Amino acid sequence: MCGVVGYIGEKQAWPIILDGQKRLEYRGYDSAGIAIGDGGLELRKIRAVGKTAIAQIRAIAEEEKLKGTYGIGHNRWATHGGKTEENAHPHADCTNEIQVVHNGQVENCVALKKALEGAGHVFTSETDTEVIAHLIESYMVAGANFVEAVRETVKQLRGTFGIVVMHSQIPNTLVAARFGSPLVLGIGESEVFVASDASPIVAHTKEVIYMEDGEMAVLGARGSYRISTFENVQVARSVERINLTVDEIQKSGFPHFMLKEINEQDKVLRDTLAGRLDSYDGLAILGGIRNHEAVLAGATNIIILACGTAYHAGLVGAKMIEDLARIPVRVMFASEFRYSNVAMPEGTVVVAISQSGETYDTLEAVREAKRRGAQAFGIVNVVGSSIARECKRGVYTHAGFEIGVASTKAFVCQLAVMAEIALYLGRACGLSLAEGQRIVAALMSLPHKVEKLLQGLAASKKVEDLAAFLKDTRGMFYIGRDYMYPIALEGALKLKEIAYVHAEGYAAGELKHGPLALIEKDTPCVVLCPSDSLLEKTRLTIRQLKANGAQVIVISSEDLQEVPEFFEVRIPSGGSPVTDAILATIPLQLLAYHMAVKRGHDPDMPRNLAKSVTVE
Repeated sequence: MCGVVGYIGEKQAWPIILDGQKRLEYRGYDSAGIAIGDGGLELRKIRAVGKTAIAQIRAIAEEEKLKGTYGIGHNRWATHGGKTEENAHPHADCTNEIQVVHNGQVENCVALKKALEGAGHVFTSETDTEVIAHLIESYMVAGANFVEAVRETVKQLRGTFGIVVMHSQIPNTLVAARFGSPLVLGIGESEVFVASDASPIVAHTKEVIYMEDGEMAVLGARGSYRISTFENVQVARSVERINLTVDEIQKSGFPHFMLKEINEQDKVLRDTLAGRLDSYDGLAILGGIRNHEAVLAGATNIIILACGTAYHAGLVGAKMIEDLARIPVRVMFASEFRYSNVAMPEGTVVVAISQSGETYDTLEAVREAKRRGAQAFGIVNVVGSSIARECKRGVYTHAGFEIGVASTKAFVCQLAVMAEIALYLGRACGLSLAEGQRIVAALMSLPHKVEKLLQGLAASKKVEDLAAFLKDTRGMFYIGRDYMYPIALEGALKLKEIAYVHAEGYAAGELKHGPLALIEKDTPCVVLCPSDSLLEKTRLTIRQLKANGAQVIVISSEDLQEVPEFFEVRIPSGGSPVTDAILATIPLQLLAYHMAVKRGHDPDMPRNLAKSVTVE
């Protein structure tokens, strides 16, 4: 949930670290802090609270003419203790010589803190992280050197952590350790970087090393580094080259990352579909499952594991797999799967969906499923992420770097990948050539239709005008049938996430079983109404809502002749249920975005939320 960054080299550290923290704001932004060393025996620590924390720290560093060639920084997303300067990282030991930044959650912090307090340690924050600093101190008092003290400390921690530690009496040294929370090293010319992901590193080097769980790295002067396990076994880890560019992590003229990422959806869909569709044979070609086709095609049942937006992608994917391949599919919240006794007979395959590939609940659910004998496949966006490595097979979404906390382009790419997998399974399980060709054609035409839709919505400002009309509403309903029901859930989630408006998604057929009691005069109801076999039933739903006084907003296919509504947004006909679902998603994303802006909220940084959920 938090973001950590460290630097050691020959340049001034604090500008590099603060720029890196700015890149990591999507991971946490309620407070920030840095600790900088100049090779002497003192460290300078600066912490601040609020969304302007990084700017506050920068102003202090400039005023003080802060100097130092190594240091650490942190963006916080509060889990233990309130949003105060005392709870901001870095955290120190009793001597104030050890400084720690931490992403994750120390589950046994209460027991550790009690033992340390009993030994005379005094704590100054409410956080779990401070325990780490005091534990390192205790091992050093007992005679361990700095690196060994960190090594012994991480063996005592339960939970997840990506930490970077420095010591005022051990100049030009940073120690990083990872278990469950990502850390990546950046290898430069006479300098080394460490961060929660590659975004703070890409402006300085493209050469990276992804640390594995249970590993430590000791970073030193002139670009030196040494990686070992927690048991002090040396590790030879290959350097990889990342494709991420600085342009991808900039707004490029858009007022917010979310709007930029919505408008990139035609491009990223092209990337996700490129080279994966065979129009002649009506097939999906998925290199990430090559050599594992028999496992996937031989599945007796499939369990999709995901959280939040990815869960909604899973619901759409499940319907498509069952329609095309006739394989039973169950979609579960990953956070619930871990604690349920789900039947998993021989032939069970789990598919994990995660934008970041680091979602803690999903990662642990995959591990639990594998312990129970299931085969695992991943659908993730980040190459080398924890879920990708745990599954070892699957499909990357190629959505590019997504910074907005509320997922947009990653979601539509997840839907596209689920369609590819469903097509692959369908053709393996008897789906006809003609039907396969029809689905391929629909998918291949999708990026152009998305581009056309985005251009039309931008030119007409129809959704923006609707947002202005609805901005003061207290609640909304999103209603869909079949493939559109998960899209209704996703539309409602987006509005809740960034506009802070209560919204609920409902299956249209369920309205009469309770929710209609909530409909009164002028209640805004978004109805998803594609041109499909259930069109007449959806029109009946619209009439029911209007009869109860609702303001009906219809997202309808442009080929429909008549749709009675209060407000209407037309979308291109997708040619298949999943492509219709992707197209219907886009005006819902824009509605949430514009309502957030018109209500005075920052859509990129919704309150209490962070992009990568790496704690339970």
